[in-house]
Amino acid sequence: MAYAFLSPEWFTKVDELIASAGDLQIPEAMKVVEVNVTVTSAAGETPLFMKDGLFTQGHKAGAPTSLTLSAELARKIFVEADMAAGVQAFLTGEMKVEGDLAKLVAMQTVEPSEPQKRLTKQIAAITA
Repeated sequence: MAYAFLSPEWFTKVDELIASAGDLQIPEAMKVVEVNVTVTSAAGETPLFMKDGLFTQGHKAGAPTSLTLSAELARKIFVEADMAAGVQAFLTGEMKVEGDLAKLVAMQTVEPSEPQKRLTKQIAAITA
């Protein structure tokens, strides 16, 4: 079954997939990145917090970096794992970044672990 991207049902299912994934062997460069992400769409804004390469709902006070991007772009980057789309969006101003850019850039240069790649494919499979 597919769930609408960023819907409450989607978050519930993603949380289940993460819980059942076991050790994701997250690279150190990803572990040190904490980012508040604001995803914009016609329906409004969805606040997310990214740590260890994983998302939770809501923002975290004191996060050193903030991103603002469209739902379409968020889906390309975080569900379809299209990192080139993220770089292009940053360069064209389609994605706004505030705060500590260095760790975010360093994270982009790291190859996800095999368990992370499997989880991303599972998330893509349940995303409408």
